[in-house]
Order: sequence, then structure tokens, then C-alpha cells
Amino acid sequence: MWAASLPALDERLDLGTGRTGTVLLLVSLGVLVSMQGAGRLADRWSSRRVCLISGPIAALVLLGPALAGSYGVLLACAFVFGLGLGVLELAMNAHAVEVELVYERPIMSSFHGMWSLGGAAGGLLTSAALRGGLGVGTLLTITAIAGAVLFLLPGPLLLHDRTSPKPVEAKSAERRSVGRAAVLLLGAVVFAGAIAEGAAMDWAAIHARRVLEVDPDLAPLAFTVFSTAMTVMRFLGDRIRGRLGATRTLRLAGSLAASGYALVLIAPLTSGASMALAWAGWALVGTGLATVVPVAFSSVGASQEAAGRALAMITTFLYCGLLAGPAVIGHLADLTSLPAALALPGILAVFVALAGPRAISALLPTRPHQTPVPTPTT
Repeated sequence: MWAASLPALDERLDLGTGRTGTVLLLVSLGVLVSMQGAGRLADRWSSRRVCLISGPIAALVLLGPALAGSYGVLLACAFVFGLGLGVLELAMNAHAVEVELVYERPIMSSFHGMWSLGGAAGGLLTSAALRGGLGVGTLLTITAIAGAVLFLLPGPLLLHDRTSPKPVEAKSAERRSVGRAAVLLLGAVVFAGAIAEGAAMDWAAIHARRVLEVDPDLAPLAFTVFSTAMTVMRFLGDRIRGRLGATRTLRLAGSLAASGYALVLIAPLTSGASMALAWAGWALVGTGLATVVPVAFSSVGASQEAAGRALAMITTFLYCGLLAGPAVIGHLADLTSLPAALALPGILAVFVALAGPRAISALLPTRPHQTPVPTPTT
């Protein structure tokens, strides 16, 4: 709801691309700052308790940006909003790991698919509410209060007992320790994909409004198209990777995302079909980028016995790109133009297509086109 409401918030406070980028940067900084302590809180209190507390709080702090009456107030509220999001983000993922251990099959991708489904639903609700005449401040206020209540509903179903890690089974001789260079290369690929994803999340709707000049109530649909495509592909991603293998899946992912950004960039040059062409582009971007992170995590986990440090490094690259990317796009757009700025994630998508397979091959030298898929436990 926050991302889909950005065009209307931009118009209400007359922010412009540069100041909008600063707002997004402060949200990102808040997330990064709070994540540093959220891990220690989860270890001390359990991820369940941190989820129960941080969920409603993260929703309620959205009241700050919703009611901000000036740019300065919005900056402070955006940072506080980011603090709440950071704690919740870490707690949800930590609890998802514990749930996956109990469930005894890989389901993390489905959790991220549900996150994308929520993004698509938020975009549709925002578009409908704005089209019905609801102001952006009122909309985000309702979202904050309703979100706080909704976070309370699944609380009793969360795991009560901490899950002890299961004994690590003996790995085959084919699995070897991954060199730092290979992990850094894959981290760079994830970083590039995260910037491309973040650009689509926070700038698709603004691009539709400012560059394509569509009506304010239709602008959020650009984000909705992207989010819906990503959601569908995240639910299908494991099956596709099982058929194509990790390297070819990553090559296809980068190629689709790069093609999507190309369509977005040429959309303003067409007459009459610019919005449809942009929607097709955002759909391709979402379809491609949906599989980048799952493939990266799976490849690191399958390549070595002690994958903890490597996964932590990849996750750091992911969040830095995902959170800082939109702000970089905003300031680059302020210096040039928004279409010119969106050329950057398109170029980075090409990097994913070219460097991604090489990174996977370095991680899994014995089976460069196949990442082992765990067998479900019955």
C-alpha cells in the first residue's frame, strides 16, 4: 500500500523525483539500522515474540507518513517507518526458517510468493480507493489501523517452541567449500537484481503518472502488474528451475527482465499503446526477477556444507540493493530524467543474465546446469 500510494503522496506534498528518492532512502536507512539489533532480539526473545510485537507496530508507524503535512515531517516519519519494517522483516524471515524446519520441506519460496501476493493486492486496493475519491492520507491511515489488527490474527498459530536445528547429514564428495570470489560474484548478481527489483517496486507507478501521464487512479496498476507477475513466477519458480537447471534459469531471468525494461523505456515513444507496452514491460521484469534470489540461495546452500556465512553475505548484498536502489534511481532521475534513470536497472538485468550463470557454474562445478532439488518428506 505504501509503494502504490507514492504517486498520490508525491502530488499531495509536491515532492518531485529527487525528494521522493530521499524519502525512500530514509526508509531504507531505517530498515538497515533496525535490522542490526533485530537479530539479537530474535535470539534473546524468540522470533515468534518479535513477530507478535513488531507486526502491529510496523503497521501503526505508517500513520506518520500518512499524516505528514510537510516534507521535513515526512522525512522523519519515513525513517521511523523504516525502523518498524526492518524489525518485522528480519523476524518474519527468522520465523519462516523455523517453520520450514518443522514442515520438513522447502517452502521459503512460497512465503515470498505470499509477500508478492500482498503487494499485488495492495496495488489493486490503492487504485480502487483513489479512483473512488479517497485521499491518500485517509487511505494510509486506514491501512495502518487495519494492518495492525490483521497482524494480530495469525499470532496464536505461530510456533511456540524454538526449533532445534536437525543434525547435518553427510554431504557427497562433490560438494566443496565455495571460494570467496565465487560468492562475491553471486552477491554482485543478487545486488544487481535487487536494484532492478527495487526500481520496479517504487518507481513503476510514478513512471506511469509522470512519464506516461496516465490518470492518478490508474498509475498504481503499473506496480500491480509487476507484482502480480512476480507472484505467479515465485509460485512456479521451483518447478521451472527443476526443468531448466539453475544456470539456464538465471540466464532466462536476466534476459526477461532486461527485455521488460527495454519495453518500459520505449513505451513513451509510442502513440496510443504506451500504457499497454509499459504494462507488458513491467510484467516481464517481474517474471524475470522473481527467480533470481531463490536460485542464488539454493545454489549456495547446495554447494557447501557450511553455507551460513555465504548465505549471510548474499543476504547483505540483497538488502543493500533492494533498499538503496530506489533512492539511487530517484536522485539519478533528478539529475537526468526518470526514463534515463530506469536504463540503469535494465543494464543491471543484462549483467544478471551474463554473470549469473558464470557464478552458478563456479558454485556447482560438477553439475553446472542443475541445482539439487530436495525431496519432500511424506
